[in-house]
Amino acid sequence: KDIQFIRSYCYNKLELTRFDSNVGKYVGYTAAGVRQAEIWNKDTSDIAAMNAQRETYCLNNVGNWYRSP
Repeated sequence: KDIQFIRSYCYNKLELTRFDSNVGKYVGYTAAGVRQAEIWNKDTSDIAAMNAQRETYCLNNVGNWYRSP
């Protein structure tokens, strides 16, 4: 539960949209980002794929970053 997958989409150093595995959907931070997040959140297969990234990428590699001595 402590591991979180975040994918941010930025333009010109401004974060427009972010997928957060703790929230389980895309969240927009600008007017354009909110519209894009609404479109992406309708695609349930993409949401499922992004949620699976937490197990595939994060949980699989946590031992590489946080090894006990």
